Amino acid sequence: MPANPYPRRNSYAERGYEDVLKEIQIMHHLSEHPNVVRIKGTYEDALYVHIVMELCAGGELFDRIVQKGQYSEREAAKLIKTIVGVVEACHSLGVMHRDLKPENFLFSTTQEDAALKATDFGLSVFYKPGETFSDVVGSPYYVAPEVLRKHYGPESDVWSAGVILYILLSGVPPFWAETEIGIFRQILQAKLDFESDPWPAITDSAKDLIRKMLDRNPKKRLTAHEVLCHPWIVDDKMAPDKPLDSAVLSRLKQFSAMNKLKKMALRVIAERLSEEEIGGLKELFKMIDTDNSGTITFEELKEGLRKVGSELMESEIKDLMDAADIDNSGTIDYGEFLAATVHLNKLEREENLLSAFSFFDKDGSGYITIDELQQACEDFGLGEVHLDEIVKEIDQDNDGQIDYGEFAAMMRKGNGGVGRRTMRTNLNLGEALGVVATEKSL
Repeated sequence: MPANPYPRRNSYAERGYEDVLKEIQIMHHLSEHPNVVRIKGTYEDALYVHIVMELCAGGELFDRIVQKGQYSEREAAKLIKTIVGVVEACHSLGVMHRDLKPENFLFSTTQEDAALKATDFGLSVFYKPGETFSDVVGSPYYVAPEVLRKHYGPESDVWSAGVILYILLSGVPPFWAETEIGIFRQILQAKLDFESDPWPAITDSAKDLIRKMLDRNPKKRLTAHEVLCHPWIVDDKMAPDKPLDSAVLSRLKQFSAMNKLKKMALRVIAERLSEEEIGGLKELFKMIDTDNSGTITFEELKEGLRKVGSELMESEIKDLMDAADIDNSGTIDYGEFLAATVHLNKLEREENLLSAFSFFDKDGSGYITIDELQQACEDFGLGEVHLDEIVKEIDQDNDGQIDYGEFAAMMRKGNGGVGRRTMRTNLNLGEALGVVATEKSL
């Protein structure tokens, strides 16, 4: 692969404050995905914004490609599965990366089997289904033809991933010229060379996938999910029978199984989150709330889930709606949406648990009583709730009330298993907002 002749983008100090804030919000929005570099904290002084991120000591994918020349099909399939998995996660959460390239993927360690992690979301944006963009951004080798035509959407990320796959298997980019303009002309023609070495020795299935990822027509191009279902990617050569749950859907399903106290506590916690921590959720809410009324109706939820690939029956969507509608108003307001989609690792932060416990423990006795729970239910506009059953479920020492230890155990119960399992196939929205507490946030 030719040496990269293009300099890195400007430093944070040279970029607009709002652009940096947006990048931080997007990284918070995605940072619990196992293949996204985690953001640990943000700090600001008089001159700079400092972003503390997870250490990835293994270097760039770009450097390993240069060293190797090309990867075996098995190695390339493993890497592109990770890369497209990140793309699918981004799209499921309403984020378009817009600058996918080997330089923006880092290895966690120097080991050969180190985890690959996406970084540099400086050009990323939140988007709504059907929304198109016209600003030309990205890197010359990897930019999609529709970006050059100034009318594009998230399909452009799949194109960039297809370019990366071509490079992994051959060691050179599919569209190459001596000048930037020449590269762009090659991209617009999108003529692929599968005749030169090593392509005659590469399987037809691999070439089929590349053709479908590098289709000039973005509407005919494979989606990220369809790439992950392609026989060359799927380990057992059989695609899944049904689409993976969207991030919103998987998180709503998890929320629906919680008891009323846990749902109320999540709303208390969600309402105390900073703008930085909920930036992505605000965009998701706006995406579903198509009439901008400030609430999500059943029809809006049904349409929103359909747009991200859900095939649920109306009765199942109604069950999810009822679960998220804490006050039984018939719609989901912004606070309820945050409660239903907030990242569960917020619960592991002691200050949030203490804050939520104090909300219910009105008299500061150190215990939540039946009467205090009844008052909380009235405050939240809840109808009849079987409080005795909730207390019995949580009250480990059977004294008829809930102390802080019992409350914390209830809040943490079941948070690890579901989220971690779904992460292997789909970004769980709860897992998407891994925000580490910072001493000073923007």
